[in-house]
Amino acid sequence: MTAPAGRHCPRCGASTGELPARCAACGYESYLNPRPTGTAIIVRDGTFLAIWRVREPRAGFWDLPGGFCDAFEHPADAAVREAREELGVTVELGEFAGMFIGSYDFQGERLPVLDCFWLATITAGEIDLDPAEGSEYTWLSLADPPEMAFPTMDAVLRNPVVLRSKSRLGR
Repeated sequence: MTAPAGRHCPRCGASTGELPARCAACGYESYLNPRPTGTAIIVRDGTFLAIWRVREPRAGFWDLPGGFCDAFEHPADAAVREAREELGVTVELGEFAGMFIGSYDFQGERLPVLDCFWLATITAGEIDLDPAEGSEYTWLSLADPPEMAFPTMDAVLRNPVVLRSKSRLGR
């Protein structure tokens, strides 16, 4: 995997080289900024909901319900939307659990991401897992989580905000 190359100006098409770049022809500047995400850590009685990931990158690892923000979408709104799309449930977000810089391999490039996590509880609906996202789901122990699909998930699950959540959240 390589970092995306800004070989041509998106405005005028002139050659620019690697990102970040300033086009010598028209002055347009291009940057390689992190893409924001929103993720819900659904907790219940000392456990969290995990999805067995079926899509690349990192198929075959436990994942949390979440994903990339749509244009101008707040990461908290993305976390709620992604839980609804992936699990078929409505969640209520609780405390902000952390923000981490990570990476995401897409179309042969390694992209920077800004992963944002919230504690959450299911407030409506029964879990109906989207098969395009995961093949199964389970509740895993917050005290001893397995390796997750992305290092930022491993980091947030060790965050004291998440670890103490079992005494304040859960249905």
